[in-house]
Amino acid sequence: MARKTNGITHHQADNHYIGRFAPSPTGPLHLGSLYTALASYLQARSRHGKWLLRIDDLDTPRNVPGASEAILQTLTDFGLHWDDWVYYQSEQSEAYRAALQELHSQNLVYACICTRKTLRQSALEDPRHSNIYPGHCRGRQHSRNQPHALRIETDLTPVAFSDQLQGDVEHILARQHGDFIIKRRDRIIAYQLAVVVDDHAQQVTEVVRGFDLLDSTPSQIYLQRKLGFPVPRYMHVPIVTDSQGSKLSKQTHAEAVNTRNIGRTLHLLLTLLQQDPPRELQNSPVEELLNWAVHNWRPEKLRNIAALGNGID
Repeated sequence: MARKTNGITHHQADNHYIGRFAPSPTGPLHLGSLYTALASYLQARSRHGKWLLRIDDLDTPRNVPGASEAILQTLTDFGLHWDDWVYYQSEQSEAYRAALQELHSQNLVYACICTRKTLRQSALEDPRHSNIYPGHCRGRQHSRNQPHALRIETDLTPVAFSDQLQGDVEHILARQHGDFIIKRRDRIIAYQLAVVVDDHAQQVTEVVRGFDLLDSTPSQIYLQRKLGFPVPRYMHVPIVTDSQGSKLSKQTHAEAVNTRNIGRTLHLLLTLLQQDPPRELQNSPVEELLNWAVHNWRPEKLRNIAALGNGID
C-alpha cells in the first residue's frame, strides 16, 4: 500500500529493511553529515524500509546545548522525515551495562591504566605500536580505585565482510588494532560498543555511513559476534572533502548547512552522490526532488570511491 508522508510518496514500510542515521549533537549539521543522511535515507526509502534517527549523545563533554534540536529541525527542513521515535544514547545505560556484563562473563574484558602519554612513549620506542595497543595491561590486576578504561581482548581470527560499495574487507584485529577500548577512563561507553548495542536495539539491518568509519567495522562485527547479535549489512559512502581535500567536519570548522535554498542544496548533494539529477529539478520543491531521488537511487555509482571533493572552501 502506498502512502504519503509530508508530500513524499513511498510504499508501506517493509520491516525487513531498517536503516538509520546517527549524528552526534556536537554542533549543527554540515554539508558532509547531511550528505550521509541523504544517502542513508534514499537507501531505506528506495527499499520501502524504515529509516530511524538516533542521537549519539553519549560523549557528554562534546555535546553542544541545542544541537539535537537543531539537527532534527534541519532534517525536517530538508524533508528527511524519520520513522518511529528519536532514539537517544543517553537513555540506554542499562543496555550498555548488560552488554558489558556479558563480555565480562566471557572473560574478555580487562582494566587498562595506560595514559595517552604512556602509549605515545610506547609508539616512539616501537613504531609498530603507533596504531595498535601493545597490550601493557592484558593479564594484569589493577585496583578498581585507579582511573582506568576497559579493553576487550582481540585474537588472530580474521574478521571479514563484504561492503556494498568498497568490496571485501578483512582485518585481523590483534595485529591491526590490538585490544580496543569499550569503556573510557571517564566512564563513558566507547563508540565501538555503543554503536553495536544501539544498532541491535533498533534492529538495524543495514548501516549506511561514511568511508572514514570503514576500519571501525571489523571491531564492531567482532563485538556483535561475541554478544550474539546479528551482523547488519554495511555500505560506506565516500566522504565529502573541501577544496583542500580535508573531510568536512566540525573539527575542520565546516559551516552549518545553508537552509536558504534547500532545493539547490539537495540538488548539489545528489550531484555529489553521483546521481546525476536533471538540471531542471534544481529549483523544484523538496518533495519533488526527493521523489525523483528515491525512484532513481543508484548507489552503485559510488562504488570504489573513498572521497569526493565539493569545491567548497
